[in-house]
This record gives sequence, structure tokens and C-alpha cells, in this order.
Amino acid sequence: MKHFFRLGTTTLNATQARPVHGEPTPRIVLPPPKSSGGMPIMDAFSKRRTTRRFAPTGLDDATLGQLLWAANGVNRRDPEGNDRRTAPSVLALHEIQIYVALARGMYLYDPLQHGLDLVIAADLRALTGYQDFVGEAPVELVYVADLARMQDIASSQREPFAYASAGAIVQNVYLFCAAAGLAVAARGWLNRSTLGAEMRLSRDSVPVLAQTVGHFDAADL
Repeated sequence: MKHFFRLGTTTLNATQARPVHGEPTPRIVLPPPKSSGGMPIMDAFSKRRTTRRFAPTGLDDATLGQLLWAANGVNRRDPEGNDRRTAPSVLALHEIQIYVALARGMYLYDPLQHGLDLVIAADLRALTGYQDFVGEAPVELVYVADLARMQDIASSQREPFAYASAGAIVQNVYLFCAAAGLAVAARGWLNRSTLGAEMRLSRDSVPVLAQTVGHFDAADL
């Protein structure tokens, strides 16, 4: 059965930030990620799917940290000592920044220190899209392209390359969620100008994609 989007209350609510729930701590230090084990990759491919109903139950910090490391964390160092990531990017510019909208605030993932830094002490989950399920799940990921990092790329090619990088991160998240038994949905339907203003982004920073992550609704188990 094809899913229909309900726009009435969703569009209205999506224009307003909500008060935080919980303590908006300036920094969340995430537990060290695991870099081995888990579900075999072919099994994860077979279980990968999009879900549009989510339980409101939150993710613990260990699961959230593992999710973000899988998305675009540091997984190795090259012979020159440079940190490399779980997702590719053109010229290793790593122009995609992962913003994490939680009930306790909007955070920016720091892959080098594996932590989250508070950006806005407000619940912006419902502002990250128009679909009826947005804002119900515990985690809304927003992938923001920092085009200022792409000076070595022709201006006409910066956004296409950024979308490609974001797409690789999206698939990493899908496969992690498949292996971890989490529900997930990637989303491209965003009001980018409004969201960028609410997130206080610079002119060179563009929200390109978003992704909802949470636990499965009981009806989907």
C-alpha cells in the first residue's frame, strides 16, 4: 500500500521549534564505537528498508554513537597520519556535516573526537521535513554541505558532489540500522531555506538530505 503524506498539521508544526525535553548539555561525549563484529554485510543488505512509523522510545548514547560512527566516523589513518572516514567524499574534503536533532537540542557530530556539540537548545526535529512522521522519532539527522570546504571544486559541481557524499552516508546509516534492528527513512523533501535559518547556518552551508532514525512501531514488528 502506497504511503500518503498528511500535510495539514505537519506543515504548520514544522514552522515552530519546540522546547527541549531533558538537559541540553553543551557536549555529549559518546562511548567509543566498535569497529568489528555485527551482522554480515549481505544479511544487512537483505534487511535494508525504509520505514515511516516510529516508536517514540529514545536511543541510548552508545547506540547513537555507533550510528554516527557508521555514518561518517573515523575508521583509520592513512600513512601520512590523516584521519579517514567510513564514507567517501571528493578529494577527502568531508564537506558533509551531520547535525543531530534530539528532544534535548540540536547537536553537531564531531567525528574526530566522537562527540556531539550543542548548536541550539531547542527541539527542532519537527522542522526537518514535511512528512507526517517527522519529529515523532527520537533522532532526525540533517546532512549539511559546507560548500566553503570545496574551493578546489568548480562551483557548478559542488552541490552534485555534496549530494553524492551525503548519499553514501545515508546508505551507511541504512545498513547500520538494518544490522541493529532500527527503523530508518531517508528524506529529501525539506524547506532548505527555512531549515537553514532555524539552524543558524552560514550562507555556504546547505541542508541537502535528512534521515529519521528510531525504533520500530509495535505494529511493524
